[in-house]
Amino acid sequence: MKKSIRFSYFLLFLVVIALVSCTKTDTNISPSGDSRAKFLGSWTVSETHTKGSFPVTILADPNESSRVLIDNFANLLVGNRATAYISGNSITLDPDQAVGNMTHISGSGTMTGTTTINWTYTMTDGATKTDATAVYTKK
Repeated sequence: MKKSIRFSYFLLFLVVIALVSCTKTDTNISPSGDSRAKFLGSWTVSETHTKGSFPVTILADPNESSRVLIDNFANLLVGNRATAYISGNSITLDPDQAVGNMTHISGSGTMTGTTTINWTYTMTDGATKTDATAVYTKK
């Protein structure tokens, strides 16, 4: 009888140790330590300006560790890249940069969760100023 009680206590002790040793893994930290990693990849964009959806690719800027290149930003054609800086869950366009057909853009976005970026930005083509919002959804 004493053996079975000791054995029960021993099993209870092992179960408690196993449960206490479990920790939650933070999915927002990149194994590489690159804060841009969660933003990188292919995205589908729904935008108010175009009232449609289009693809965007976010790439790491090889020359600056906090900057990314956004290919096809605002659907200004693949190959036209906007630059933006990452800070935590925020992404901010380089202010007043020319992209595509000399369109100047400025604005920012916030990542919510791990698969959505909500954007607000302005585009000016020299004659017309357009305010837009967009939602990027990771593919």
